[in-house]
Amino acid sequence: MSGTGYDVIVVGARCAGSPTAMLLARKGYRILVVDRATFPSDTLSTHLVHPPGVAALRRWGLLDRLVSTGCPPIHTYALDFGSVVLTGGPGTVAEPVAYGPRRIVLDKLLVDAAVEAGVEVREGFTVSEIVFDDDGRVAGVRGREQDGPVVTERARVVLGADGLHSLVARAVTAPQYNENPKLMCGYYSYYSGLDMDGVFRAHSRPYRGFGAWPTHDGLTLVGGCWPFAEFHEVKKDLEGNYLKNFALAPAWAERIRGAKREARVVGAALPNYFRKPYGPGWALVGDAGYCKDFFTAQGISDAFISAELCASGLDDALSGRQPFDVAMADYQSARDQHAQPVYDFTMQVSTLEPLPPELQKLLEDIEGNQPAMDAFAQVNSGVLSMAQFLADWDRSS
Repeated sequence: MSGTGYDVIVVGARCAGSPTAMLLARKGYRILVVDRATFPSDTLSTHLVHPPGVAALRRWGLLDRLVSTGCPPIHTYALDFGSVVLTGGPGTVAEPVAYGPRRIVLDKLLVDAAVEAGVEVREGFTVSEIVFDDDGRVAGVRGREQDGPVVTERARVVLGADGLHSLVARAVTAPQYNENPKLMCGYYSYYSGLDMDGVFRAHSRPYRGFGAWPTHDGLTLVGGCWPFAEFHEVKKDLEGNYLKNFALAPAWAERIRGAKREARVVGAALPNYFRKPYGPGWALVGDAGYCKDFFTAQGISDAFISAELCASGLDDALSGRQPFDVAMADYQSARDQHAQPVYDFTMQVSTLEPLPPELQKLLEDIEGNQPAMDAFAQVNSGVLSMAQFLADWDRSS
């Protein structure tokens, strides 16, 4: 049984897949999105949408929908390094706040927006294999809905938005580059009775760290992290190690004793890589094409930005304005140019090693200087690169 053919089949309907599909459908392309999940459903996530991601939601006309779900805005990032605490605004005048939505809310919102744009979405659809033409070009997917027959659907392009274990990336053997080993592991849960007052709070200590920020339904996400070398040791007593972290900040430990944990502790450790995001008949977006440690919580915002870049490249290719390889090479270049500073900063901080003396001195110097603390918060939110922050500080000091 075969379909009639699409311009693009997107495998994966979450934070990268649905926005790319939506943007392409708004330009008039025939798009099919398939996902083995049904929505709303949860997935492991840091939840944070930093101001650059919030700006994308605004451009798409979806920010008001997120706000209307009752997701609390985050106006302040408080970064506690023990001897130094920096408190600043993470955004810009145009986009001053971040949000920490539950994925059961955000992903459903994105899927619905794709459907409204004209995308055909098949939930509960498991792709069993990627279909190739005789010349080795990707030509479609084969799979089935639950209890349904196996079907083959064909498209001009198959887009993998199916995460770090991407079936599409494996099928085409997408080359990886700029790889780094897993640096840390992290686990989180949700608490009630822990009002954050619009603050994202992170505590960083040598080889340990934890953070907390508000999410839907009056809950607060509280996560802890350890060097990856301790992964197996941490898992032996996950709950005990998770709670032990809080003792590193006695005032926080006191606060959380009065709160109630509402869910089990979950988490993971992520690899760090870039993948070539295109080839004959295929492309990659989101974590399928570029993944990094979640310590900087940039996954959702990066997925949104790569979705815009990918949709633009595919539009150029599908419309005939540019050859496919040229358009998608431009997409790869733009994606990497955006992602590299965030990636480098993430690799630096995800080791959880003690601060180098020169950085410790810098943080001590800017403590209490509000514009400088705002700028450092913007480094952590992805608004400003560390290189630009250091250059600006050198000029002002």
